Amino acid sequence: MQASNNPYVSTWYGDIHEDLLARFKTIKLLVCDVDGVFSDGRIYLGNNGEELKAFHTRDGLGVKALLSAGIEVAVITGRTSTIVQSRMQALGVQHIYQGQHDKLMALREIQSQTGISLEQTASVGDDTPDLALFQGSQLAFSVFDGHPQVQQHAHYVTQQRGGFGAVREIADLLLLSQGLLHQVQESST
Repeated sequence: MQASNNPYVSTWYGDIHEDLLARFKTIKLLVCDVDGVFSDGRIYLGNNGEELKAFHTRDGLGVKALLSAGIEVAVITGRTSTIVQSRMQALGVQHIYQGQHDKLMALREIQSQTGISLEQTASVGDDTPDLALFQGSQLAFSVFDGHPQVQQHAHYVTQQRGGFGAVREIADLLLLSQGLLHQVQESST
């Protein structure tokens, strides 16, 4: 519970200022980088050139929860990988933009296709190429182990590291702020 003179709301992830939590309420689109956000940022290469990435199941559950609550999820990444395509499709993500060197242009295309405005968009990144996503978003998230410059420009830095539940944390907070967390949890049991 929050005292009437206390501007912070207590969450599983710590206390968040009510003004920031109010910004979470408007979000209808979460745009994510992949490497360093959905994964720990490392790329494993096999002897035959195969590429491997590890994804956390908690992040996947967070994506599914957002989608079931009517919040769109998109990925925009500079790299191209069949692993990313497969994982995101398995989660139900429809907006998968790979090989994007102009992330802001890709974000604007998604906003145009969905009719979701900048004021309804949040983005999450870990490194400086993701700052372009922040320009096209009302709300910017950095993962806990993101580059210091990205953290400096973020409105919120997650408690979880990239690839270890950061996307789930963001999903929980968005759903909590919109009064949808309990509804989504009940429907998944």
